[in-house]
Amino acid sequence: MPKLLSVEDLSDILGIPVNTLYQWRTKGYGPPGCRMGKYVRYRPEDVMQWVAEQVKKAVA
Repeated sequence: MPKLLSVEDLSDILGIPVNTLYQWRTKGYGPPGCRMGKYVRYRPEDVMQWVAEQVKKAVA
């Protein structure tokens, strides 16, 4: 099983502040995450799909 990403991991990967990621989550934007207890985790494949969608929108 691939490692799930924490908000801090995702922040490092995308170069986006942690607080921005939390704001996006409350607004329904950003890669889909899953709450596990008090933590939010992201599947790498969901993050890559979301990034690909953002690139498509930017190019269109």
